[in-house]
Amino acid sequence: MRAAKVTALPNLAPVIFSSLITAHSSPSIGMLAALLADYSTTFWLVAVLAVLLSGVTKAGFGGGAGVIATPLLALTIPVGQAAALMLPILIVIDILSVYQYRRAVDRVNLRMLLPGAIAGIVLGALFFSSFSDQERLLKFGVGILALAFVLYRLLLNAIVRVLGAARPSPLWASVWGAISGFTSTLAHVGGPTLTIYLLPQQLPRHLFVGTSVWFFFVVNLLKLIPYALLGLLRVENLPVTLLLLPLAFIGVRLGVTLNRAFNERWFHLFIYTLLILTGVQLVLGRNLIAYFF
Repeated sequence: MRAAKVTALPNLAPVIFSSLITAHSSPSIGMLAALLADYSTTFWLVAVLAVLLSGVTKAGFGGGAGVIATPLLALTIPVGQAAALMLPILIVIDILSVYQYRRAVDRVNLRMLLPGAIAGIVLGALFFSSFSDQERLLKFGVGILALAFVLYRLLLNAIVRVLGAARPSPLWASVWGAISGFTSTLAHVGGPTLTIYLLPQQLPRHLFVGTSVWFFFVVNLLKLIPYALLGLLRVENLPVTLLLLPLAFIGVRLGVTLNRAFNERWFHLFIYTLLILTGVQLVLGRNLIAYFF
C-alpha cells in the first residue's frame, strides 16, 4: 500500500507580512514586516503555543517555563535560534516570578548551587560552539532531553525515595548545579536536575519554589553572556521576541486561572503527551507535525 502523501501547512506568513509592507509607506514598518516574513506560518503557530504554555506552566502549575518551549520551537527553526528567542522571554517571566518570591529563597543552597551552574553554563556554551554546524545532532539532543523529562516526571517519586531525606552539601550542589546549568544552556531544561537536588531536603513549598525561581533567574541572566559571544542573540530576532512577549503575560494570567479551575493531572498529561510527540520527532528527524495540519 502506498503511503499517504503529507501536505505541509500553507506558508501564509510571507503573504500576510508582505501586505503590511505594501500597506504602509514607513520604511521602519516595511523593514519589520520583511524580517517577520522570513518565518513560516508553522513557526508562528508553534511559537504562540510554546510561549503561552511557558507562561501557563510557570505561573499555574509550577513547571519549568522552558521545558516545553525550546523543543517545540526546534521543530521549525534551528536549536540555537530557538533557545535565543526564548531566553529574553524566560527572563521576563523570571522577573515576574522573582518579585512574587523576593523574600523566599534558601541563600545557603543558592550559594552552593551557583558555582557549579556557572561551570555547567561554560560547558554548555562549549558544546554549542563545537557542534553549532551539526544541527541534526543538536535537534537529536533536545529531543532526548524532552523524552528524558517525561521519564523523570514518571520516576520522580521513586527517585526521591531512593535519595531519601538529605541535607545540602557543597559537592552534591556543585554536581546538580553543573548539570542544571548545562541542560539549561542547551535548551532551557535545567529544572528536573535542580528538583532532584532540592526535593530530598523537604524544604517548605515557598522556599522550594522561591529558591528554584531565584536560581534560574540568575542562570538565565548569566546565559546572556555565552549566547552573545556565540552570536545567538541577533538584532533581527528582537522583533520576533517582542511580538511574542505579550503572550507570556497572557500565559501567566491563564496559568493562574487554569490552576484554580482544572486538575493539574490533566494539564500535565497534555504537556507530557506533547513532549513525547515533540521529542520523538526531533530524535527521528521526521516531520510528524505536518500530519496534524
